[in-house]
Amino acid sequence: MAQPSEQQVWDWLDAVPDPEIPVISVVDLGIVRDVAWEGETLTVTVTPTYSGCPATSIISMDIETALRERGIRDIRIKTRISPAWTTDWLSDKGKMKLEEYGIAPPRPAGGPERCPRCGSKAVEKVSQFGSTPCKAHWRCTDCLEPFDYFKCI
Repeated sequence: MAQPSEQQVWDWLDAVPDPEIPVISVVDLGIVRDVAWEGETLTVTVTPTYSGCPATSIISMDIETALRERGIRDIRIKTRISPAWTTDWLSDKGKMKLEEYGIAPPRPAGGPERCPRCGSKAVEKVSQFGSTPCKAHWRCTDCLEPFDYFKCI
C-alpha cells in the first residue's frame, strides 16, 4: 500500500467525531495539531481541550481506529499540552456546526451572541457550569429554551 498523503490523513481525521460533541470533528475542534510521516510511522499530534479531559484517551483510540480502518498500521499518537488548547483553534465550520447543534459557539465578549435555537439576543446565564467543563448553561428569555455555551478558553 502506498503511503497516503498528509492531506488525505487530515481528510480522514475530519470524519472522526468528538466523543462529547459528536457533531464536530476532532479537526474542527482544533485538537489535532499535526499529522506527519516519520519514515513508515504516522504521527498524529493531539492537544486536549484541557489537561485531565476524560475524553482524551477515547479521542486517541478513535483516531487510531479510523486510521487502522484505512490500512495504516504504524501509528503514533503524541499528546502535546503546550501551547494549551484554545477556543481560537475551533474552525469556522466547527463553530457553525456547534450552533446548528444548539450550542452557542465561543465569543471573546464572554457570552453567546444569540440563542442558537431561535436567534434571539435575549439570553441569560443560568450557571457557569454546563454539561461538560468547557461549557456554561444559558437560557433564552424569548423562547425559554436552555442551551449550552462553549466557553472561551
